[in-house]
Amino acid sequence: MADACDKPDHLDLTPWTGPWPADDKDANLKQDVAMYAPLDPLATLGGLSRSTGIPVGALARYVLAKYATSGSGGLLELGPVMVHRLWEPIEKAEEADTDEARLAAYDALRALVSWLRVPLVDETVYRRATD
Repeated sequence: MADACDKPDHLDLTPWTGPWPADDKDANLKQDVAMYAPLDPLATLGGLSRSTGIPVGALARYVLAKYATSGSGGLLELGPVMVHRLWEPIEKAEEADTDEARLAAYDALRALVSWLRVPLVDETVYRRATD
């Protein structure tokens, strides 16, 4: 019998709701998995399949592949330099291991993200040379 982590040749879309210990390092993921457990993804995929003519299995593969690679896509969007810049305040706060350092890291991250958002929220930032 194959281990659940081995590459399967089929999937059983089993709803899972836990349990998990309060100090579980993966508690956020497990809570998210449990939250979506009551939903039937095949209802949505079936409708999309009927609408587009794409087989349900192909759509499921697309959705899973897209979600599974979204971290890499995020890295490509931000770029390695910005990822390291965003990580620096977190690393310093964890090394200091104090509430004050964590609050300072939040302030630093807020400033960096605020700076990144400027062109998204202020259309006057990048004016054309002819304006």
